[in-house]
Amino acid sequence: MSIFETVMLLCFGAAWPFSLYRSYRSRTNAGKSLMYLCVVLAGYISGILHKVFFSPDPIIFLYIVNGLMVAGDILLYLRNRRLAGVL
Repeated sequence: MSIFETVMLLCFGAAWPFSLYRSYRSRTNAGKSLMYLCVVLAGYISGILHKVFFSPDPIIFLYIVNGLMVAGDILLYLRNRRLAGVL
């Protein structure tokens, strides 16, 4: 387990709740990119798979939590797109 990996995941993880709240309250996708969110989610999934197969340690929990927040942001993005009438 690396302290640097832990700090990185905590810092990234601290930003996602604000993004989720903003997406939920604003009901708009201004400043959001679905492609960006998908790339970030793919990165977290890659980190989870690395932890499962090569380096199991408790840090996997942070990858999972962050990945779930990004997945939630993707769902809000899709909701907001539907609310805007964009298919």
